[in-house]
Amino acid sequence: MRYAFRASRVTGPIGRMLTALRRRGVRCTLLAVCPNSVAVVDAVIEAAAELRAPLLFAATLNQVDRDGGYTGWTQREFAELARARAASVGSRTRPAICLDHGGPWLKDAHAAAGLTLDDAMSEVELSLAACLDAGYDLLHVDPTVDPAFRGAGVPIDVVVARTAELMAFAEAYRTRRSLPPVSYEVGTEEVHGGIADPDAFAEFLGRLRRALRALDLRNAWPCFVVGKVGTDLHTAEFSADTARTLVRIAAGYGSMVKGHYTDSVANPEEYPETGMGAANVGPEFTEAEHDALAELEELESRLFSRHRSDMTRALEEAVVRSGRWRKWLQPEETGVDFPHLAPERRAWLVRTGCRYIWTQPDVLRARARLGTNLGEARVDAEGHVRRRIGEVVRRYIRAFGLEGIADGL
Repeated sequence: MRYAFRASRVTGPIGRMLTALRRRGVRCTLLAVCPNSVAVVDAVIEAAAELRAPLLFAATLNQVDRDGGYTGWTQREFAELARARAASVGSRTRPAICLDHGGPWLKDAHAAAGLTLDDAMSEVELSLAACLDAGYDLLHVDPTVDPAFRGAGVPIDVVVARTAELMAFAEAYRTRRSLPPVSYEVGTEEVHGGIADPDAFAEFLGRLRRALRALDLRNAWPCFVVGKVGTDLHTAEFSADTARTLVRIAAGYGSMVKGHYTDSVANPEEYPETGMGAANVGPEFTEAEHDALAELEELESRLFSRHRSDMTRALEEAVVRSGRWRKWLQPEETGVDFPHLAPERRAWLVRTGCRYIWTQPDVLRARARLGTNLGEARVDAEGHVRRRIGEVVRRYIRAFGLEGIADGL
């Protein structure tokens, strides 16, 4: 099946990449990686360079922002780091740097502070400006969360108006600063508000097109629209039928569908078959990093009787201290303290929550001790971590049809 692709309407560096791939007849799904840690960044860049695959990094404002986020990187620091690492391993293409979920109250600190709409929008605008100044390639504009609509999705007309407002700000700022064109992504599949079914998906795109035309933003039409394609936080089965429906709708507007929550998906090879444009993967890399460290600690326990790192204990204590594990509790778990949760739930919360605490001092000290101890036994601890993450990356690169296509991009 052929899908319409209106290259003239899709702009920016990601638009150019998509246009080039379609002209070459390449059928693939771009991989967008959430940069949770230095190990993830290094492992993903190494794997993409080895397999000659294009690569997108999709960083949330929780991860990378003007205050450093939980990774410690500002937008400029992260963009410079990723591109320098890619150059150092001889990558054929530079990684595309993208903002993920740029919208009011999507940064935990802003939600916790109870910011007003005006303050939340202003904070997002400042972060959009920082992304543009840092040379980001794509901005995901996502105003689909609002405490005023708690318990119900934000109305589509509100989502459209705020999406257009933030895109207008970004385009005005970019033009004023004489910065190059940037690509856009819109919509979300977040369970607490968003574009969840085909009718709403089509209505959103129609309304957004009218809103952007009214603001004379025809040249800022989004490359990607996020679609709910079966996967979510606790579901790993990609719905090919749903994807095909959304792909057809998006193609009529000149966009492609991007999937979120692709972590540990059971059937990744079906993404390119259905015409999916891109997919995000994030926590799965954190889980691979956690598991690799647990394997190394087990080896350490066999080799050393004293001065061990207590790596996994340091990770659990840091996750619990962070308090971020509470955002992933199920309704029936609300108000339950961490020690009183079921063992399998505690394990899951630590594995996925490690992305928030990799840079905490206690964790860094434990990791350094682990590396030093195993180094005495001539074990490259960090190399093992990168290899384990790299195994996950290679699975997606091959399943998404990305191997060997970076040449000439």
